[in-house]
Amino acid sequence: MILVDNHYVRNDDHAIQVSLNNQDRYIVAVADGMGGHNRGDVASNDVLKNLQFYYHDLPSGLGASEFYEAMIEWLDSINNIVASKGRADEQYQGMGTTLVALAYYMGDFYTLNCGDSRLYRFADGQLTQLTTDHSLNEMLGEEKHTNIITNCIGGGAKSSYMDMVKITNDVTDGDQYLLCTDGLSDMVPDKMIQELLTNGADANALCEAAIARGGLDNVSCCVITIKNHTI
Repeated sequence: MILVDNHYVRNDDHAIQVSLNNQDRYIVAVADGMGGHNRGDVASNDVLKNLQFYYHDLPSGLGASEFYEAMIEWLDSINNIVASKGRADEQYQGMGTTLVALAYYMGDFYTLNCGDSRLYRFADGQLTQLTTDHSLNEMLGEEKHTNIITNCIGGGAKSSYMDMVKITNDVTDGDQYLLCTDGLSDMVPDKMIQELLTNGADANALCEAAIARGGLDNVSCCVITIKNHTI
């Protein structure tokens, strides 16, 4: 599931270009309900909706460290919300989700990551993964994805953490940013994703490539083009 500010789309998303229109904040996020857990779709939907309202209610003027603290407070809060929903209704017990986002706030760009969904930058013909997978194979140094994640929102986790990096100085007009679930990255190697983007593929074409290679999991992705230093 993907959140594009206050517009929601699910799977097979098309490429987007969005102007900030003098806004001081904007966020694009992908959440992947965890397979093997009850109602992961509910977890991802709840997390994205909660993120939307929280993010736009943040006060203006926060510095980088204050912004980070605010997002950690949100992570703790949403973990409690997801867990309490599971305690209140057995059908939601153990549900969880990943989250990856590209956020713009007060003139700065940030990456946010919890889990194994990914954020890439495509610039000058090169694809670079900006986030680190919170997964068992990453810990063991293995290339093949095991689908065993070590960090998530909900999912019975006693605690969660979020990687957050300010990337403002690395943002250049014309760069593209790709947010995706492991339904894409597991099925389509980075080299092939790079080739597809080089040839002008949009998010829908990337999803189709994953499906053509077996489509073993639901695939969601979003491609963002930076123009005039706006998302």
